[in-house]
Amino acid sequence: MSGFLTRGLKLTGFVTAGFIGGYTLNNVANCATPGPGPDSPSHVLLAHKWDYNWDKREPYSLRKPGKSLGNEEKSPPKSTATRHIYLIRHGQYDIDAQDDCGRKLTKIGQEQAKFTGKRLSQLGVKFTNFYVSNMTRALETAKIIEEELGCGEFVVDPILREGPPIPPEPPVTHWNPEKYEFFIEGPRIEAAFRKYIYRTDTDAPEDTHEIIVCHANVIRYFTCR
Repeated sequence: MSGFLTRGLKLTGFVTAGFIGGYTLNNVANCATPGPGPDSPSHVLLAHKWDYNWDKREPYSLRKPGKSLGNEEKSPPKSTATRHIYLIRHGQYDIDAQDDCGRKLTKIGQEQAKFTGKRLSQLGVKFTNFYVSNMTRALETAKIIEEELGCGEFVVDPILREGPPIPPEPPVTHWNPEKYEFFIEGPRIEAAFRKYIYRTDTDAPEDTHEIIVCHANVIRYFTCR
């Protein structure tokens, strides 16, 4: 289990199967990076300073056009609550199956999901939302976790499906999606990031704890984005 915290938002990762590394996206603050070369993807991100309004939830972004915040501009309100998001990769599955319906959890994958559910139940928190990709291996993982938690039904969202969000940097030889796949899947996974990863509202009364069961590339993108 590992975590990343920024004001109003905390991401925590549970890996049920395999290793989740990370793509290096060139958006590190104060880092000078040359532009893409002729063989580089056309949408590689160039380095720039950290955007404190990355989710468009700074107080000045929330006011209506032409309306002043008055004294609030000098001392903008800050939320005292935090959204805790638990990013969980599905368990081990049958990688030799020909389609998604056949890519079910193995016995090991089922045990991994069960242990993850038990670990979450030991945290002693109330989970307020539970989202899951609509791919078979994620659905099976979520169902086992839910049985351990008893936290009610989860919401199935196809936007959380697996896919290649952005070409890895440096390139790898064992994973080579077609270029058009990045063009199609990248915007979808970026849309998923914008839908689920944002700071809590400034008037939120208390912390929330939310589970997202999805896939390695989606989680990598969320954490590196």
